[in-house]
Amino acid sequence: MRKIIQWVMASVDGYIDGPNGEFDWAQLGPQLGEYSDRLHERADTFLFGRGVWELMAGYWPNAESTSDNEHDLKFAPIWRETPKIVFSRTLEKADWNTRVIADNLAEEVAALKRQPGKDMLLTGGSGLPAALTALGLIDEYHIGVHPVVLGGGRPLFRELEQRVNLRLVDARTVDSRVAILHYQPAHEAPAG
Repeated sequence: MRKIIQWVMASVDGYIDGPNGEFDWAQLGPQLGEYSDRLHERADTFLFGRGVWELMAGYWPNAESTSDNEHDLKFAPIWRETPKIVFSRTLEKADWNTRVIADNLAEEVAALKRQPGKDMLLTGGSGLPAALTALGLIDEYHIGVHPVVLGGGRPLFRELEQRVNLRLVDARTVDSRVAILHYQPAHEAPAG
C-alpha cells in the first residue's frame, strides 16, 4: 500500500508561517535540499490543500525564469511532470497535471493509497495535514524545524479533537541549523 508522507517546514514554536503569512525564514541549504530531493524521489504524486497549491502553482511552472538556485532548477521540471492532487471544496480545476478532489476526503485518500505506485508527498499547509492526521491517513511526518521563533502564524497542526501519538524514527541536524524530525504514528497494543 502506498504511504502518505508529510514534508513541512516549521518554526521552533510550531508555526508554518509568520503572523502575516511570511515564509522568508525557511532557509534551504544543500543538505536540506538533498533530504527534500530524497523524499521527492520516493513519491509519484504530490498532495496539496488549496492555499499551498496556489503558492506552488504561482512559482514552479516558471521557476527557471526567476531563479538561478540549483535546487529550484532541478525541482521545477519534477514539479511540472509529477501528478498532483489538490483537495479543495472551492477550486474547480487546476493546471499542471493536477486533479481536484472536493468531497469524501477519507474515501478518496484511502482509494489513492490502495492504487499501485510510489508514495504520495504532502507538502506544507496545516488544514489538510490536520484532517488527514485526524483520519489516521498520514504514514510518515518529516518536519524541518528552523531556528526561529515566529510568535504566531498558522500552527503546524490545526486543532485536533483527539491526541495523536507519534514515534520518533530519526532526528538529524542539516546545514548546521535545521533539525529534521521524522515520525510515524505510534500504533500501541491495546492494554490488557
